[in-house]
Amino acid sequence: MRSAQSLLILAIAAACCASAQAQSTSGKKETVARILKVQQPGMEALARNLVEQPAMEMMDRAGAALPQRVPPEKREAVGRDIQNDVKKFVDDTVPIVRERVVKLAPSTVGAMMEEKFTEAELKEIATMMESPTFAKFQAMGGDLQRSLVEKLIVETKPQVEPRLRTLEETIAKRLGVNTEAPKAAAPAPAPKAPAKK
Repeated sequence: MRSAQSLLILAIAAACCASAQAQSTSGKKETVARILKVQQPGMEALARNLVEQPAMEMMDRAGAALPQRVPPEKREAVGRDIQNDVKKFVDDTVPIVRERVVKLAPSTVGAMMEEKFTEAELKEIATMMESPTFAKFQAMGGDLQRSLVEKLIVETKPQVEPRLRTLEETIAKRLGVNTEAPKAAAPAPAPKAPAKK
């Protein structure tokens, strides 16, 4: 009888643990979903960047090849056509990648967050990310970074520009490109006055 009671107690305890674990997992999933919802604009921007970056690189390469491959009278029209092709590619492809990133996030980023964070930590993260103050801080990100970069450029320009010029000259020499500006022709010596006889 005692062993039957022990088994019953163990079974009840196991059921309670399983129920608590299921609730915890459910709570984690809901909290992760809140976090992912706040992160969705960033994920969508990532999707756009993944599509635009190779398209812009391709357009740059096409622009460099245009003078060698297309007669001068057709370059403007061909360049415009290429720009339109790239725009169409981006417009058609971004929605596909954007939709996919939103669908993949729960099984990738979400799963990793569920594994690495406790439910309490996830709730803390969600609360912080949903805060209007945090949203304001995030919105200022570009301005904050821009102010730092502007000041950084001003303060490091005297040290960086000479090094950049040296690097450019070194690379040009390795490529056999003459980087020296043509020297101004020295003025011709003044004609000598005819000798007096």
